Amino acid sequence: QVTLVESGGGLVQPGGSLRLSCAASGSILNLNAMGWYRQAPGNQRELVATLSGSGRTNYADSVKGRFTISRGNAKNTVYLQMNSLKPEDTAVYYCNLHVLTSRLSVDDYWGQGTQVTVSS
Repeated sequence: QVTLVESGGGLVQPGGSLRLSCAASGSILNLNAMGWYRQAPGNQRELVATLSGSGRTNYADSVKGRFTISRGNAKNTVYLQMNSLKPEDTAVYYCNLHVLTSRLSVDDYWGQGTQVTVSS
């Protein structure tokens, strides 16, 4: 069993910054891949950023140069640093992890979501 807990969302003015965190716990051998997605009202969930186990990153064009995905020193923690936030970044942000479990299976887990609102 693996549990993900997200934190760090909130209300911020345009141009501001937030850092989202995703902490995983449970029967984890390794995080094979990590990602952040977001869903705005009336829209489909979309990819924001991914980080492979080898360190390769990928970003949506809309966030390139502003957002950074990283893995914490506590290996089972993933961050999303968001700078120069815009109103169109407003959404619920979800953490997604591909976890190699102690059962030697690779399973897909989602966080509960954290609201990010960018507004003056």
